[in-house]
Amino acid sequence: MRVIAEHGRDDLAKVYVAELKDGSRIEFVESLQPPRPRAEKWVNIISTLAGCPMECAMCDAGGGYRRPLTEEEMRAQVEHLARARFDGGKPETKKWKLQLARMGEPALNPSVVGFLDGLGSEGHGNLTVSVSTIAPSGSARFLDDLKIVKDRHFRGRFQLQFSIHSTDESARRALMPAGALSLEEIAAQGRSFRSEGDKKVTLNFMAIKGVPIDAAAVAKAFGADDFLVKITPLNPTRRAQWSGLEPGFDAERPETASALVASFERLGFETILSIGALDENRIGSNCGQYAAEASAPQPREKDWVL
Repeated sequence: MRVIAEHGRDDLAKVYVAELKDGSRIEFVESLQPPRPRAEKWVNIISTLAGCPMECAMCDAGGGYRRPLTEEEMRAQVEHLARARFDGGKPETKKWKLQLARMGEPALNPSVVGFLDGLGSEGHGNLTVSVSTIAPSGSARFLDDLKIVKDRHFRGRFQLQFSIHSTDESARRALMPAGALSLEEIAAQGRSFRSEGDKKVTLNFMAIKGVPIDAAAVAKAFGADDFLVKITPLNPTRRAQWSGLEPGFDAERPETASALVASFERLGFETILSIGALDENRIGSNCGQYAAEASAPQPREKDWVL
């Protein structure tokens, strides 16, 4: 793996673009959560596929799909980030969070399980793993295998997130046309995934104007004992613009999401309104877009490092 470009800020987030041996390009991210310093919390977001076949209506990482990444290629992303920030390449931070949420749907890559099993065997007690998935059709086996690794290495330090986005199945099909498990199927998988002492399974709703999010329907299918709700803004991606999608609330005015948050809280759900630093939209660390731009003859951003 050869890093060919990087973009961003050391005090907030950086996006790295890398070229693999076969010419495929991927991207990965490191970020902080100001005012917390890197020694307190450090976040890595890595790719699991070269490109993505899912073509979700709001994600720039869709299209240009090449193949799943190998265990070694996933590990190389983590090692590059760790070597750049820590002597000896060992993350000396109180909380190290690894998110498999950059380019690619993790459930389409069986090597994710082996990669996490190997990482877990190294005994990183400060490591929390987060896997975000739309739960594509046929992903039940992957989730079962992932549970085995979670129980072996990451009990209480593993966050499974299902990207739901709507309680209306026709709207979900429009947003995620490649197909995903139904809400009832996701609920069954989520309940099965949790073991005693585990974090609750996250249900992520990216709020989009005109797309139904019904708290009562979520309560009926899932329940608040095993699941929590996370509300996120629609990121300003090209694909969202091409799809004609508009934000369901104003990320610069969090109070515009208050009614949606309250609708879940009234039903007993722990509910998180997750709005990252808005500067990350300019950096591009909130959405998969820079790998495609790195392929262009003339990168648009003046602060590329090539």
